[in-house]
Amino acid sequence: MAGLVVSGCVTSTLELDGRGDVPIPQKTVAKMREMGMRPADPVLVRIFKQESELEVWKRDSSGKYALMKTYPMCRWSGVLGPKKFEGDRQAPEGFYTVNSGRLNPRSQYYLSFDLGYPNRLERAKGYTGSALMVHGACSSSGCFAISDEYVAEVYAVVREALKGGQQDFQVQSYPFRMTPQNLAAHNNNPNFDFWMDLKAGYDRFEVLRQPPRIQFCEGRYRFGEPV
Repeated sequence: MAGLVVSGCVTSTLELDGRGDVPIPQKTVAKMREMGMRPADPVLVRIFKQESELEVWKRDSSGKYALMKTYPMCRWSGVLGPKKFEGDRQAPEGFYTVNSGRLNPRSQYYLSFDLGYPNRLERAKGYTGSALMVHGACSSSGCFAISDEYVAEVYAVVREALKGGQQDFQVQSYPFRMTPQNLAAHNNNPNFDFWMDLKAGYDRFEVLRQPPRIQFCEGRYRFGEPV
């Protein structure tokens, strides 16, 4: 669902209550074990605006990534389409990498992690904006809000993967699930060519179950061998 506020999601610098150190819920750890995963195994996050869903994938004992859990999003900003300018009320679409320095245990939205928008491609296009995050609460100003309860779990899962040795994790943000039906429904949208570029990365991950290597060429995404 779309939010109505204007700029990026500002974070506070106040010390809170150690919420950033809360462990992964035991029920989720048990689910990981059943799926051949450990808390320290690498993660990948996918976001779908139209469906208002956030997925957390983890690498399992086969060496490939499997869907660990899907979380409902409470709110996201703007309409389908990429973010281009500071204050345009848009949540971003594209491919991002998040390292431990982008995790914020002192967020005014309970907990958060910064997507790193604008990425290198977006900077080359002159896109502007800052503090675009996945966070708690249920308000959004260019971000993705998934409630305090869910962000606590997602934050703990990605934190443990980074502690376990993953240098950074990939976030793939899409307007919708890149199915033929959804693409046909939006084939007259001015963002369609951009979405087809995103679909190339989506398809590569769907087939290989490995994070694609993100490359940039002539103002477009290109995808190399898995990271």
